[in-house]
Amino acid sequence: MRRRRPERREIAPDPVFNDLVVTKFVNNLMVSGKKSISEKIFYGSLNIIESKIKTDDGLAVFKKALENVAPVLEVKSKRIGGATYQVPVEISKSRRMALAMRWIIQFSKTRKGQTMADRLAAELIAASNNEGSSIKKKEDTHKMAEANKAFAHFG
Repeated sequence: MRRRRPERREIAPDPVFNDLVVTKFVNNLMVSGKKSISEKIFYGSLNIIESKIKTDDGLAVFKKALENVAPVLEVKSKRIGGATYQVPVEISKSRRMALAMRWIIQFSKTRKGQTMADRLAAELIAASNNEGSSIKKKEDTHKMAEANKAFAHFG
């Protein structure tokens, strides 16, 4: 018998937009427990987005980017009779968001740019227009699932 699952922690919505998704993203962006720096980077990048694409709603661009990057399917390794198969499985809502956030942050770190806020803004703008590295990662994940559709019955 497996041990019980740990209960999910409640997180407080962020102070500026009163949004849980923003808090989650800021927490993912945080390095070594430096939350204030992570918040500066995030809100700074929203300001950069607003000035770059002449909009007054950087949060909408952020939400659109997350929505575009979130994958629907992924492959999980499953061992059946000595052989390991890549079985495509659907992803839960919370995992979709977690992966989308992780990929956006990961690819904005590898981007060219002056500050992290610049790079994050560039990645978010690209993702909201369905382009950029994080969108490519999602498409690759979907392609893997599509290629292994034959093993779906193992799932």
